[in-house]
Amino acid sequence: MSADPESRLFPARPFVGASIAVIRDDRVLLAARANEPMRGVWTLPGGLVEAGESLAEAALRELSEEVGLGAEVVGVLSPTEIIVRDEAGRARHHYVVHPHAALWHGGEPVAGPEALGTRWATLGEIATLETTPGLIDTLREAFARVAARNGEATA
Repeated sequence: MSADPESRLFPARPFVGASIAVIRDDRVLLAARANEPMRGVWTLPGGLVEAGESLAEAALRELSEEVGLGAEVVGVLSPTEIIVRDEAGRARHHYVVHPHAALWHGGEPVAGPEALGTRWATLGEIATLETTPGLIDTLREAFARVAARNGEATA
């Protein structure tokens, strides 16, 4: 176990994160992770919540830092818990991520230091990618939230 209570490797407690699903028509913005765990895996822009920062503020800050975009938050989605265990079953990483649905308002993403690349993808395309755990369910919920806000019927 780590002696440092702030260590992300074998943490003493879960870390709270926020992410953001920016919807543009029938596509969502994805970023390929530049850092471990899960380097190179497609996910939503996001990161740890800072003290005194709301979940939505953290999601928007991370969006700006990671890909240089802003967006309009529509609402918070169901949290995702990510636990990566070692061979002995110990929690190597533990994050509780609070994703948000958001609407794109213009501009194109540019990968910052925390992203290897970015792409706009449909749900069908995402099904063929290596993604973080639970991402597809989060994205279905995000698309439904945006459709409900826009008064559209959902499938």
